Amino acid sequence: MKAFYPYLNFDGNTREAMTFYQQVLGGELAVQTAADAKVPVPPGSENRVIHARITYGSTMLMASDTMHGAPFTPGNNVWVSIECESLEEIERIFPAMAAGGTIVMPLADQFWNARFGILIDKFGTHWMMNFQR
Repeated sequence: MKAFYPYLNFDGNTREAMTFYQQVLGGELAVQTAADAKVPVPPGSENRVIHARITYGSTMLMASDTMHGAPFTPGNNVWVSIECESLEEIERIFPAMAAGGTIVMPLADQFWNARFGILIDKFGTHWMMNFQR
């Protein structure tokens, strides 16, 4: 594995939160909405942030908004993102981690040229896994 990164979710205020964190922590902030990426989303979600990141050296903090109307519970909005080194690694780790848990988004190729999936393990920990091609 290349790295583990915290990934935060917000209910429509990701840009505000990440701008605040960037002002406090420093680093570079990049923000992308669903409209920017031209991806289909539920009505009312076009201007929600689908991905934001603050990079500072080799560290990274990432975040996104929930889709409009999706459930959101403050305190349960932290995910651990694993950046995998190979297709074989993500294909091995994802189903093993999902055993006894819930697959939220099956592994699939994504528009950012990566293999990506989301799950909640049997202990309730939220995971995102990415292999950048």
